[in-house]
Amino acid sequence: MLRLDDIRAARERIAGRLVLTPCTPSEAFGEMFGGKAFFKFENLQRTGSFKERGALNTMLSLPPDEMRRGVIAASAGNHAQGVAFHARRLGIPATIVMPERTPLIKVSNTERYGARVVLHGSVYDEAMAMAMEIRAREGQALIHPFDMDPVIAGQGTIGLELLEQCPEMDVVVVPVGGGGLISGIAMAIKEMRPGVRVVGVESAVLPAALRAREAHARVTIPPAETIADGIAVRIVGENTFGLIEKYVDELVAVDEEEIASAVLLLLEREKTVAEPAAAASVAAAVYGHLGGLVGKNVVMLLSGGNVDVTLISRIIERGLVKDGRMARMNVRVKDRPGTLATLTACLAESGANIVSLEHRRGHGEIWVTEAEVALTLETRGPDHVEDIARKLGEAGYVVERE
Repeated sequence: MLRLDDIRAARERIAGRLVLTPCTPSEAFGEMFGGKAFFKFENLQRTGSFKERGALNTMLSLPPDEMRRGVIAASAGNHAQGVAFHARRLGIPATIVMPERTPLIKVSNTERYGARVVLHGSVYDEAMAMAMEIRAREGQALIHPFDMDPVIAGQGTIGLELLEQCPEMDVVVVPVGGGGLISGIAMAIKEMRPGVRVVGVESAVLPAALRAREAHARVTIPPAETIADGIAVRIVGENTFGLIEKYVDELVAVDEEEIASAVLLLLEREKTVAEPAAAASVAAAVYGHLGGLVGKNVVMLLSGGNVDVTLISRIIERGLVKDGRMARMNVRVKDRPGTLATLTACLAESGANIVSLEHRRGHGEIWVTEAEVALTLETRGPDHVEDIARKLGEAGYVVERE
């Protein structure tokens, strides 16, 4: 059974081998909920994620003969890179089983750190099953992504750091997937300062911990797609479930639009790249899922920053749409010379910037004398979008908002 002393020992064990990530205040985010905001920047670890802590602590805890046989893990992302990076530094052979649909950049990064990568299955569960088969044949030590005491203890070192870096904290907000991160942090903080409120945040489409709390037992929830793939877990761990029940005060869920908008807010206001799973903690605080934050010192954990460039571009666009700074409209016009110029002039007078424009003819309900113009516009906010639509309507255009 995990104890606070195990977390303290983990901190001593990994000291000097990891980045001591900063925890700094943010006036801009504090104003959003009426308190004082702090960010713990685990996205600044060498592989871009907190996962290094648990992986490193586990490897350093292995007996010499197990180190020689090597380690094995199943992961599609951050855990894979954390294990591979520190295994190479320790001279431990590492095998990582990744689902076949893992993005190429994540596979190549893991290989670059020196691990043997095995691609198997379409989802994590199938990759883990293959990892267990390889382990049975070859005898490596398994490093589970979240449900092992040494892994949980390693993640819990963040809690010890927070107690020193932000002793005034009243609330800590942590993303939740399988539960290893929040279990370790919550134990470290609650055992030493039980008055600190610990809140876990999940994606609303995969709230495995929340459903487990409601059922008072671990449950497997249906599969679903989320941009927060770092916390896309269908069932929490056996060990982590008990720790969450004991130490975590609240579990909340945030939707996809809120997560996307939080990624954008962090880029613009904090000048930091956070993966969607990490931004979930911010979404919970700034979009009203947590009551009682006024006047409180609130630490939000940015658990990682590994996000594909193509995904982040879509997230930015999605966040801009949610915030009303990008709008999509279909405008019906007469199909004759000069009409398009008149429309764009009207948009210019409204202060809208055209990002894209598509001129459509002869499909759907469009009559032969008409055309439809599909517009993507940069705007100043929801009120500006309403003003643009109103002015187009006054000019005689039929406007359909997307």
